[in-house]
Amino acid sequence: MSGLTFVDVCSGGGGLALGLEQSGFEPRLLLDDDELAITTLRTNRPRWNVLHTDLLDFDPAEHPVSHDVDLLSAGLPRVKSSATVGRADSQVEERLLEATIYLVHAIRPRAVLIENVPGLAHSSRYQQFRDFARTELTHLGYACSWFVVNAVDFGVPQNRRQGLLMAVERQHAESFRVPAPTVQQPTTVGDALGPSMASRGWQDAVRWAAQADQPAPTLVGGSKNRGGADLGPTGAKRKWATMGVNGHTVGDEVPDADFVWAPERGKDNMVKITPEQAALLQGFPDSWEIAGRKTARYRQIGHATPPPVGKALGRAVAAALNGDPAISVAG
Repeated sequence: MSGLTFVDVCSGGGGLALGLEQSGFEPRLLLDDDELAITTLRTNRPRWNVLHTDLLDFDPAEHPVSHDVDLLSAGLPRVKSSATVGRADSQVEERLLEATIYLVHAIRPRAVLIENVPGLAHSSRYQQFRDFARTELTHLGYACSWFVVNAVDFGVPQNRRQGLLMAVERQHAESFRVPAPTVQQPTTVGDALGPSMASRGWQDAVRWAAQADQPAPTLVGGSKNRGGADLGPTGAKRKWATMGVNGHTVGDEVPDADFVWAPERGKDNMVKITPEQAALLQGFPDSWEIAGRKTARYRQIGHATPPPVGKALGRAVAAALNGDPAISVAG
C-alpha cells in the first residue's frame, strides 16, 4: 500500500489526514481557511505541505503538486439542510460540497472521498447533491458508493455516524469494499479516560470510570458564531449526565485530589471533559497537539474525522486501487 498520495481539503485539525497517513498514504497538499487549524497541522507535521486558503479560492493550476494524486479527500463542514442547495442564498457548506466535486475535474485523482453528515449518504433531503455528484463523477469515469460508518466500530470510544461518498475510477470499482468493523466490543468512555481522570490524584477516578461504561455520544464542535463549547445538544447532555459528566461545558483540567464527585447533586458536582480528553474520545493520539485556547481547541477536535476511521477508509481505498479486495481493511 506504500507510495499512494492524497490531497486533503478542509483539513481542520487533521483527523482524516492523520488516519490516511496511518494507512500508508502520503499527503501532497492539505488546505484549510482557519489559521488555528493551519497551526495545528504545521505543529504536528512540519514536513506536510499545508496551504492557508479557502477551498472556494483554491486554484489547483497554481499548485501542480496537487495533480496526479491517488486520492482527493474532504472532511467538509457539516451541511445543515439541503433545502437551500442550488439557490442563490445557499450556505457555504453546500458550496464547499460542490466545489470539491468540481475540483475532481481539475486534479483527476484515482479516488475521491467526501465525509459529512450521515444523511448525505441516504436521506431524501440530500438527493439533489447526490444526483449532482453522481452525474459529474460518472461523466469523469468514476463509480460512486454512498454508505455510513460508525466510529465506534473502529475502536473510537464514541458513537459517531458519518456519511461517506467514495468514488473510484471505474476500472477499480469492483475491488472497493466498505470498511469492515475492526473491533468486536466498543471502547467505553471510562476505558478511554480513566487514566487521565486519575492523573492528578482524584480518588474517585476508578468509581467514575466504572459508571462511564458506554461509548460517548457524538461530540459536536459547534460554530465560531456560538458562545463557549459544550458537549452537544440536550439529548447528548442527558447521556453524559448518566456517566456523571457535566456536558454543559468543557473543563480546563482534570479533577484533582480534592474534587468531590456527587452527580446526584447536579451538574456542578460532575466531572468536566477537557479538550485533551475530547481528543482521546475522537481517537487522536496523546502526542497530537491542538492549537488555540480551550474553545478553539475543542471545536477543531469536535469537527474532526476520527483518525481510526480515516485509517480504515484509507486502507479500503488502497485495497481498491491495488486491485485486491482481499487486502485486509481491519487493524
